[in-house]
Parts: sequence; structure tokens; C-alpha cells
Amino acid sequence: MHPLNLLWVKVGGLWPLNTGGRLRSFHLIKELSRHHRVTVLTTHGPDDDPESLASEIPTCGRVVSVPFALPKRTSVRFAVALARSWMSPYPADVWKCRVPALRAALDDTLRHEAVDLCIADFLAGASNVPLGAGVPVVLFEHNVEYLIWKRLSLHEPSPVKRAALAVEWRKMLRVEADACKRADLTVAVSEPDARRLQALAPDAQIRWIPTGVDTAYFAPASVVPADATLVFTGSLDWYPNEDALLFFLHDILPLIRRLVPGATLTVVGRNPGARLRAAAAAVSGVRLTGTVDDVRPYVAPADVYIVPLRIGSGTRLKIFEALAMGKAVVSTPIGAEGLALTPNRHFLEADTPAAFADAVVSLLRDPIRRRALGQRGRHRVASRYSWQHVARAFEACCAEALRCFADRHRVRASVHHEALAGR
Repeated sequence: MHPLNLLWVKVGGLWPLNTGGRLRSFHLIKELSRHHRVTVLTTHGPDDDPESLASEIPTCGRVVSVPFALPKRTSVRFAVALARSWMSPYPADVWKCRVPALRAALDDTLRHEAVDLCIADFLAGASNVPLGAGVPVVLFEHNVEYLIWKRLSLHEPSPVKRAALAVEWRKMLRVEADACKRADLTVAVSEPDARRLQALAPDAQIRWIPTGVDTAYFAPASVVPADATLVFTGSLDWYPNEDALLFFLHDILPLIRRLVPGATLTVVGRNPGARLRAAAAAVSGVRLTGTVDDVRPYVAPADVYIVPLRIGSGTRLKIFEALAMGKAVVSTPIGAEGLALTPNRHFLEADTPAAFADAVVSLLRDPIRRRALGQRGRHRVASRYSWQHVARAFEACCAEALRCFADRHRVRASVHHEALAGR
């Protein structure tokens, strides 16, 4: 494939690498920029570091980051965005990500540079990109967004909030379907997600790529695990992670401690909310680290890595990171959704509190099985899911998007010619 001039548009920043979405996008940009000219247009909040971002991807043609802080759910800005979105066809989660300064930077780039292809990163990025216009566009869907909101509504106990979430996920579904239709090609991060998006937009071009992991960075460490130690990593200001931990603390950990009273849990992740802090403080042996520069020192001494997610979409990079470190993983079906892993061979899967607790206890009591599970998981991700491999798959999607764009314009030109001839 000949070198391309790529324009990558992402709302929500890229550095530091403290979310799964940032990790996936960053590594793909880094790999693509080895062979193509990549211009990155993104945003940064008060805790982000756009200057370090540029230094971390020196092969990039240009990195432009505009200041923009996503409003928090409890903020006045979010309430305003929610109120405005209710009077529009857009869900609040998309409305709040429309960034005039980012769109201005994009328009300026398209005016002054010959862009071959634009990548709209997440649906939030697509809300700032001219879909179906004069530049080919790949929509990069890390999640099936409407499904997150639908699952969230199913687990919401408040009837009022549940009704509001029902409105949100239906609006998200319509916006997501429209974006897939108007993009030249949509890239999902798992085969199940690709099927869901295809069902949303039957005429859209939908492809998928696997999840990747840096197997040199995430590698087994020569650390002897402490007895009965559990670990979870993830952004705690992402509601599915918060819900997972509240579910674990309330419904699963007490069952584990009936059989292993000394079991402890370390939760590694940024911005734990008040509910999670209160729940953790009420249970002995539970530690919240807050933001850390490196998760590996917290994962390495753990016996079992837990993923008790009940809500979400896309794929969890955290599972691949844990497996790359040789850790035994216990996950719900939603937590491991979309990953090419075999339950009982690469990880243990459990869909109820009792089954999850039993799986964890069985591993805490059987170090030989823990090691075997971790070794098989490490071999699986190391042999198939390097970022170089994933980037090649993404590059193939970019080439197909260019063909789709050319085909679409040939059809439009033919229809226009026939219309003129029929006058």
C-alpha cells in the first residue's frame, strides 16, 4: 500500500495512556505513522499532556491539540448539554463532544492539505467530522455505543433514571446507525460488535480488527504473588467500571471471603467516585490507588485479575494486558466479550455472583492451575495480538475505505450523467 496522508480526529485526548480507548488509538497511530503521514487533531483536558503526546509519536506529521474538558456527569456543563440535547435528535453523550475549535482545526487542515483519508475516532470524533462529504472517512467504533446505554438502563434501579436512559440509548442508536451509513467504512474492534453495527446499518460497510497489546511492556514479572490477592485496573470515572466494582464489593467479595477470609482487592484507576470510595472504605482489605503512572507493579503481585463487568461494549484491553503478564483472569461474559479467548483455557468465565466467587476461590486455592491458565493466556496474546499485527489489519480497512469512496463517487457521477442526458 502506498503511503497515505491520514487525518486522525479524536475527542478526549490521547496522553497519558490511562484509558483503553487512548491505548488502542495511540498504538495504531504510532504504527501507522511509520509508513504514512499522520496528522492528529485531538483535545486535551487539564490533566492531559499534549506536549508529551507529540514527543511520544515523533514520526507523526503533526499533532494539534485544542483545550477541551469533557463535562462530568455531576457538573453544570453536563446538565446544560443534557438539556440542550433533549431538544435535539442527539444524545447527550454525543452533544457534549461537539468541539467548535476542533472542527475549525479540521476545516483548516482540509483546506490547506491534501488529505487522503480521515479517521473519526469514536462516535464523539465523528460528531466533528464531515461524513459523506468530499473526504473519505473511516469511523473507528471502539464500542457499540448505544449498547452501553441500553445495558446501563437495564441495571438502573431508579424508574425515572431508567426512563431517561431509555430515551438516550434509542437516540444513540439512531445517531450511530446514521454515522455508520454515512462513513465510507466503519471499523469495529470485535466480530460481535461488527455484527451488531451491521444490523443497525445493513447497507453500511462494516469491518473489524482485533484488540492488541504491547507484549514487551506487559510481560510476566519475577514477583512472588502475595496470598489471596485480587486486582482490578481501569478508569473509574467510566461508569461500567464503577458499576463492576460496586457489584463485586456488594455481591461477590462476601461470597469469596466465606471460604478465603483473607482475600484482598487492589483497585487501580483514576478518579474513583464518591459511591465507590464509600463502598471501598466500608470493606476491609480493599485498596483504591487512584491514578498511577504504571499499572504493572500492582498487577504483578496479584494472584487473580478480576473483570466483573455487567455493562459495556467493545473489548477490554485490560484482559489482554493481564494475560500478557501471565495472570489468571476471571471475567463475566460481557467483560470478555469480543476477545478470541476460550473459557477454561485462557481465562475463567462466570455470569453470576456465586459462579464468579467459585471461580476466584478455585484459583486462589490452586496455584498450579493459576500458572497454567496465565501461561496459556500469555502465549495466546503474544502469538496473535501485537500492535503491529493489529495495525496491518487497520491499514487494510483504510485501503478498502478508499475503494468504497471511489465506488460511491463513480455511482453518483453516473447517476448525475444519466440525469443530465435524460433532460
